[in-house]
Amino acid sequence: MGKLDGKVAIVTGASRGIGEAIAKLFAKEGAKVVCAARTLHEGDHKQLEGSLDSTVKAIKAAGGQAAAVQCNVGDDADCQRLVEETKRIYGAVDVLVNNAALNQYAPIAEYPVRRWIVAFNVNVHGPFMLSRYALPDMIARRRGAIVNISSGAAIGPGRGPYKLPARGRGGVMYGTTKGALERFTQGLAEEVYEHGISVTALSPSQVVPTPGVMFHGLLKDVNDPRGESPEVMARAALLLATEPVDKVTGRVTYDQAILKEFGWIKEAKGTGVDSKGSGYSLI
Repeated sequence: MGKLDGKVAIVTGASRGIGEAIAKLFAKEGAKVVCAARTLHEGDHKQLEGSLDSTVKAIKAAGGQAAAVQCNVGDDADCQRLVEETKRIYGAVDVLVNNAALNQYAPIAEYPVRRWIVAFNVNVHGPFMLSRYALPDMIARRRGAIVNISSGAAIGPGRGPYKLPARGRGGVMYGTTKGALERFTQGLAEEVYEHGISVTALSPSQVVPTPGVMFHGLLKDVNDPRGESPEVMARAALLLATEPVDKVTGRVTYDQAILKEFGWIKEAKGTGVDSKGSGYSLI
């Protein structure tokens, strides 16, 4: 018996990294998984490896059920189409994992305005739109789970004076979108609590060596001791998607912290364990 037997899940950003790991684990646990991203075929992305085709192929080879739906989650029509396609292929959505995100490092004084707007469309508006379209069926059936993937970038620098050079120089946009996502998470969790739906936000306790992280040079290599496996995030997402609503809803948390709290792992470290998380994680 899998923890998600008979459930239908959408995982965005499933072409690589954390989204790929979550999609594979959810399928292993019995879910019918719709994998969504913009990169359909290997090589479509000019800079990063990974594709929906590769993720779906791996899931099916392992005996799981999965389908690929190419989607730009920053576009309203695409979000609506993704939910409708999921219902056509497998049925109404039980679990929505909003993982897709865009990032670009640049100081605010130099930040491309169009890039800022596009990032907000994907990182903040996308989770809202997909939740909006998935919720009616969840509400009607009085069950469901939405897991929003956040980031340690949501933890701000606090007030000055500041040490120089700036610790997070260039990362204001990404942190701002993730802070907004965490506030959205708790607000939505309160709104849909009466319908038996859980809404949570999850960040890595340590940096995950995804293709994007490695492209930006945030870790030396995949064996960097500052990093953790994407499978840790996948297990924590599974926990949040399957635990009873009263145990998790409204939680803004970190993967190793929540896994240890629920007894899924014995040892933990990083944000949420050795250091405090964002303000919303403390509420």
